[in-house]
Amino acid sequence: MDYRDKLVLAPMGTLPFRMLAAEYGADITYGEEIIDHKFLKCERVTNESLGTTDFLEKGTDSVVFRTCPEERGRVVFQMGTSNAVRALKAAEIVCHDVAAIDINMGCPKSFSLSGGMGAALLSKPELIHDVHILTTLRRNLDTTVTCKIRLLNAPKDTVELARRIEKTGVPALAVHGRKVKDRPRDPAKWDEIADVVSALSIPVIANGDIFEYEDFKRIKDATGAASVMVARGAMWNASIFCAKGKIPWEDVKREYVRKSILWDNDIKSTKHTLKEMIMHHSCLELPEGKAVIKCDTSADIA
Repeated sequence: MDYRDKLVLAPMGTLPFRMLAAEYGADITYGEEIIDHKFLKCERVTNESLGTTDFLEKGTDSVVFRTCPEERGRVVFQMGTSNAVRALKAAEIVCHDVAAIDINMGCPKSFSLSGGMGAALLSKPELIHDVHILTTLRRNLDTTVTCKIRLLNAPKDTVELARRIEKTGVPALAVHGRKVKDRPRDPAKWDEIADVVSALSIPVIANGDIFEYEDFKRIKDATGAASVMVARGAMWNASIFCAKGKIPWEDVKREYVRKSILWDNDIKSTKHTLKEMIMHHSCLELPEGKAVIKCDTSADIA
């Protein structure tokens, strides 16, 4: 994987949304975070009818992760974990079907923190190096291994953490320009991402407050980052990756629904993404929003 001069979709998408973002110009697409405990209960199945590789919860037809050959060279499997051995076992299940494995060290949600995962790892740098998570994966997998972090309370601590991560041999590091306590409405601290960039020799992927195509250049100029990752801006309109400008969100929405049907996406996942789009552009209390909430099938949504 080449991590320089890339536009990156943050870890938030199932296959239809990742394919949509790539169609609009995303170079690298992260899958939504999957917890190692859950993935260890999965089995790999070739879906002949869809042409996909499915990872199903054993004994069920519940899809935990779905990918396809077309995205093999750009899709990143993001994992939530707090244990090196468990992380390796989970990574070994999927490593030959993705371009890279990424360890989530930045999620501030309670389910991650309570399990010692996500942002909880930021306070336990000893889990990163030596015989622990990143080093264990790097030593035992042929697949690229990276991680994504948030800012620590003090800029110097973030830089020190980033340096320790670099020493594990990862080829890139994604940095979300917010601290654990920060909310999405709080401005991303691009200056603190710049501190990390100046301290490292590996590519840094900057993340935070990217809402227009022009913001890709703005954050690169401000931070010196090699690449840029976008989250909410892509969720609201995946055509943010288009150099020629955004496509009307109504068209983006319809194309997302079409891809969700094409790839047989889970109805709950499709509805969640649509509700996020609608809430930004309209209101769930209006007829369209209420109708989406009531939908039970992809046919209802269409």
